[in-house]
Amino acid sequence: MNLSAEKACRKWPYSCGGRARAAKMVTAVTALAILGALAAPAAAARRPVAFPWGDLFGEKKPKLRRAALPPSVPLPKPRPAEAPAKEPEKPEPAKQAPAETAKPAETAKPVEPATPPPPSACRLALTEEIAIAPSIPDIHGPGGCGGEDLVRLEAVVLPDKHQVALKPAAILRCKMASAIADWVRTDVAPLATSLGSVISVLDNFDSFECRGRNRVAGAPLSEHGRANALDVRALKLANGQSISLTDRTVSRDLRESVLHAVCARFMTVLGPGSDWYHEDHIHLDLMERHNNYKICQWNVWDPLPQIAPLLPAGRPDEAPPREVAAKSDAAGPAKSDAAKPDTAEPEGGDAEPATKPPATKQLETKKLATKKLETKKLETKKRR
Repeated sequence: MNLSAEKACRKWPYSCGGRARAAKMVTAVTALAILGALAAPAAAARRPVAFPWGDLFGEKKPKLRRAALPPSVPLPKPRPAEAPAKEPEKPEPAKQAPAETAKPAETAKPVEPATPPPPSACRLALTEEIAIAPSIPDIHGPGGCGGEDLVRLEAVVLPDKHQVALKPAAILRCKMASAIADWVRTDVAPLATSLGSVISVLDNFDSFECRGRNRVAGAPLSEHGRANALDVRALKLANGQSISLTDRTVSRDLRESVLHAVCARFMTVLGPGSDWYHEDHIHLDLMERHNNYKICQWNVWDPLPQIAPLLPAGRPDEAPPREVAAKSDAAGPAKSDAAKPDTAEPEGGDAEPATKPPATKQLETKKLATKKLETKKLETKKRR
C-alpha cells in the first residue's frame, strides 16, 4: 500500500475495511459461480424442467422420484446336448392360408332363392284352356305402381279352341285378365257369329302403365298403374271386318249389346260422352269402391246423316225476273185485301164472282212473264 493510501486509511479507517470486505465477497461469489457452472449439467438432468417464474407465484416444485429400475428377468437355460433335435417350425402364412381361402368359399355360397308363394285361386282357374296368360314377377314401382299376381294376357281361347289374340299382349292382374277372358268367350264370340264370322283380334289400346289418371300431372294413380284396367278400341273378325266400338257408322244395336255386356261385368266403363279422353276407345277396369259402386258412362251416339242437308235449288230459267216477281208479290196482298168487300156472293150463289181471286192473277202474270222469256230465247236463237 502506498503512503497516500495508508494516510487515507488512517484518516478513514472504515472505508479501507469496507473495500477489503468487498473484495473478499467478490472473489467468493466468482468461485461459487464457477462451481455452479460446473455442477449445472448434472443437476439439470436430475431435476424436472420448471418455469422461471414458478417461484414468484409460490408454486411448489415437484418431488423427485427414484427411477424405477427394470426387474431382473431370468434367462432360459441353454439347451442340453442330449436333447432331441427340434423340428423346423412351419411358416405362419402357411397356417393362415386355409383360413384365407375359406373366407371366399363362405361368401361364394349361392344364396338360396326364397320359396315362391303358392299360386292363387285365380291363377289355378286361369288355365291354358281359357287363356294363354303366363305369370310374370310382381311389380313394385314408385308411387304404388304395379301389383302382385300378374300375368301377360296374350290370347283368349274360345270353347272351340280358336284363339283370340290381344295385340299387343296386356299386362294385367289375374282377376282382370280372367274377367276379359270371360267377356270375350261369353259375349263377344256369340256377337261375332251373329255377324257371320269369328273374332280373331282384340285391339289393346293400353294396359299397364305407371301414370296418373288421364296422364294428368299430380292426378291420383290410374287403375292402369295398378295393372287393373284395359282400353279396347276395336274388335277384328276373321273375315277382315273391323268393328270400332266408338264408330257411329257401326250398328247401334251391336254397340248397345257390347255396352250392356261390359257394364254388367266391370266396375268402371268409360266411353264417348264421359269425357274427351275416352272419345276413341272404351276403358274397362275392376276398381273396388264402397258398396261395390259401379260407373258406366258410354253414350251410344246415333249415326250421322249420310246425306248432307240440301242447299237451296238453283233459279229455273223460266222464272220471271226478280224485279217482276218482287212487284207481283208486293201487289198481290194489297189487291186481295181491297177485293174482299167487292167479292160478296150473289143471292143465287150459282153466278161466278165479279172478280177473280188474287191467286189466279198471280198465275196469269207468271204465265205472261214466261211467254216473254220464251220469245226472247227464240229471238236469240234465230240471231245465232
